[in-house]
Amino acid sequence: MDGFLLAQPGGVVRTEGVRRAFDDAESAAAELAGGTAELIVGALPFDPRNPAALCVPERARHTAGPWRPAALPPLPEVRLITEIPSAAEHIARVRKIVEQLSDRSQPLRKVVAARSVLVQADQPLDPEVVAGQLLSRHPRANVFAVDLSPAGRPGATLVGATPEVLVARHGETVTLRPLAGTIARHRDPDLDAERSRELLASTKNRAEHAFVIDWIRAQLAPLCELTVPDGPELTNTHEVWHLATPISGRVRDPHTTAFDLARALHPTPAVCGTPTDLALDAITATEEDRGFYGGAVGWCDARGDGEWVVAIRCAELSPDGRTARAFGGGGIVAASDPRAELDETTAKLRTFLGSLNCSV
Repeated sequence: MDGFLLAQPGGVVRTEGVRRAFDDAESAAAELAGGTAELIVGALPFDPRNPAALCVPERARHTAGPWRPAALPPLPEVRLITEIPSAAEHIARVRKIVEQLSDRSQPLRKVVAARSVLVQADQPLDPEVVAGQLLSRHPRANVFAVDLSPAGRPGATLVGATPEVLVARHGETVTLRPLAGTIARHRDPDLDAERSRELLASTKNRAEHAFVIDWIRAQLAPLCELTVPDGPELTNTHEVWHLATPISGRVRDPHTTAFDLARALHPTPAVCGTPTDLALDAITATEEDRGFYGGAVGWCDARGDGEWVVAIRCAELSPDGRTARAFGGGGIVAASDPRAELDETTAKLRTFLGSLNCSV
């Protein structure tokens, strides 16, 4: 895929071609600050020390309202090839993290543990068709497809349907809606409602959510005046319930861009942990490379306006389109149950894999 797509319920940004590419966020930010770029689009990796996939596009279109793709062709048959790591190994990893977090003499309080699955298609997967299928199944999601070539992954594409907006800036107004705390949904409506109430009352999940909110306050206090509700609310996707907190505010300095805010927030405790640096070290020491899973996808224009979403419920498609590596993760705190954490990752993986008619 030679381009960028971010389709949100309120608007769609699509670009084609590359005028200038950047594998680091600082260079892209400098282009915006220097007035030499009208628009920056792309993706930030989970680990900020790794190459980014950002560019000034040749052509861009920004349309209001939801994306309405043309009739979508059926996807080829897709089957699961392997789990990375195995379910048993993921449980063992979570158990070790819980043991570490239970030691209150050390400063680590939360670590997001992730796993991935590799799937193979009988015929090449078209990233835009995959994105369209994701949208048809998750019409309220933020659907994206990003060419990863600037990051040294020529021909690879990041495709996903995330429920989480990292940050948006329009004029001086800033909005965020962080998610943290999750429970799988149930097909029975009464049991599903009971699960939502269980999540809202969960001490473990509310503590996990509070880590994220407190961190956002601290990170953005120098940059924004924020209004934060006293507690979270419930939100859902096709597969899971989440705790969410809608946050609004204003930038203190009108020169602070949406891209500046995204970089200040990324990676959040919702995808990394608390404290961020220690959690990031723990993840990189024990997990396989996450690539752009847990990163950020978005755009920022010369006025500083933009939208950035958290790159979850996503997969990286290989250059030939024959394989895709999908990811799912969950926040681990001292009260976490390793088996329940595995089940949470499985539920989250279904967002992407369900659109391919592939089960896990």
